[in-house]
Amino acid sequence: MAQTETKSNLDKLNEALDCGEFRQIRFTLNRALRPTEVARLIEKSPPKERQILWNLISEDLEAEVLQHLGDEIQADILSRMNSEEVLALTESLDSDDMVDVLQQLPNRVMKETLRIMDKQNRRRVEQLLSYPEDTAGGLMNTDTTTIRPDISVETTLRYIRRHDEIPEMTDSLIVVSRKDSYIGLLPLTKLLVSDPSITIREIMNTDIEPINADMPDDQVASLFEEHDLVSAPVVDDDGKLLGRITIDDVVDVIREDADHSLMSMAGLDEDEDTFAPVLKTTRRRAVWLGINLLTAFIASAVIGIFEDTIEKVVALAVLMPIVASMGGIAGSQTLTLVIRGQALGHVERSNAGWLLNREIVVGALNGILWALVIAVVATLWFQDINIGIVIALAIVINLIAGAIAGTLLPICLKSLGIDPALAGSVLLTTITDVVGFFAFLGLATVFYA
Repeated sequence: MAQTETKSNLDKLNEALDCGEFRQIRFTLNRALRPTEVARLIEKSPPKERQILWNLISEDLEAEVLQHLGDEIQADILSRMNSEEVLALTESLDSDDMVDVLQQLPNRVMKETLRIMDKQNRRRVEQLLSYPEDTAGGLMNTDTTTIRPDISVETTLRYIRRHDEIPEMTDSLIVVSRKDSYIGLLPLTKLLVSDPSITIREIMNTDIEPINADMPDDQVASLFEEHDLVSAPVVDDDGKLLGRITIDDVVDVIREDADHSLMSMAGLDEDEDTFAPVLKTTRRRAVWLGINLLTAFIASAVIGIFEDTIEKVVALAVLMPIVASMGGIAGSQTLTLVIRGQALGHVERSNAGWLLNREIVVGALNGILWALVIAVVATLWFQDINIGIVIALAIVINLIAGAIAGTLLPICLKSLGIDPALAGSVLLTTITDVVGFFAFLGLATVFYA
């Protein structure tokens, strides 16, 4: 019911935008929709309408809407603000969300914004900015609730009640020493049912290891998944508590990693704005098209080697795309499987050999199956059994080559520090095209010499 109502509100908003009914739009943005829904609406809108919608959002909602927007749209909105406006917009955000926003600013504006902050906030933000954004330190929030191990449950409850509120996603209190070294966690569920006279030391959990600030964010996401965590403490190399990571930040990491893998396979940035200006979009895609052009020239050069054979047997030109396409699809299936396995932490050097053997066998079996089908079709089509034999052998060779390349490419690229999702598909296409054309035309040269 709620989803249907939301859709209705969005439809009405689009109609009001077309009619210029800004009063209705302002009411819908600020009263009828949640900040996340407003952010999605802005992301769905072309640049001109997007700016109109942003200008109609009330000031007290701007920060909440901004943190749900993609990085590129955030950067575009912030580029129209000076440091005072940025500070006013972000001061209500949690420290980790504030850092995410500040990182979208030009260095000059970010430094000026930090300069005019109060001393306490500046110290917290600068601490977070000192860590790369793809690490636990870059994800964490410094807003924590800590207690000492030697106080009683009753004292702890009185301490908590003195607060107007506790940080969001707080499922445990963090137990620290007088020097702020991490000791353990006290789940709120355990605190509420414990004897008021016993000390925190007697009921705290010391089995949960804290997360080091330098841990990569994908490993943080794996830890949250494995242990069903809602929040986790973050410490430095000396075990001193720095902050905590909450599940909402981990969900963002998972979503960004998924976007990255999907967009990288097309050579695009995961933060690519669907409605980005023409020139910006053209410039980004031109680079990837240029790389693909180079690989296409390599495949064309292989075809050129067998120009005389193609002139003798015109059927080869007709059937060549089948060989390349079959190898490319088979290789892409393996490539996608291995990249997914790497992302989930399933693929390691210890099991890569087994995986490679499995994919070679699968490639060979599929190659034999479809080689027979294609051989029969090609023989009947061109009334030439030799062409059927040639394309059948080429299909088997290329599907095996695709399986080998699809397995080894992500492993080799990752060991070299290169993103497999970004470079894997281009290299795979080049390999299957070159091997496929070379096998098909080379065999044809032998059979028709």
